[in-house]
Amino acid sequence: MSVSKETIYRLIADIPQQELEEVADFIGYLKMKRENNMAKELSQASESSLDFWNNDIDDEVWNDA
Repeated sequence: MSVSKETIYRLIADIPQQELEEVADFIGYLKMKRENNMAKELSQASESSLDFWNNDIDDEVWNDA
């Protein structure tokens, strides 16, 4: 399901003032979830690149450097 930002804006405009804090909290939750996913993906990418360098052959070469 694809929803445009304009649709979201219209829905928010119709929400009573007392419920706006809950909407803001939910939006904050979604942002935090997205940021955590990006950090997790970055961590996984760095781990896989570390695996490339973590091997006995390179260790032996660099031990003599």
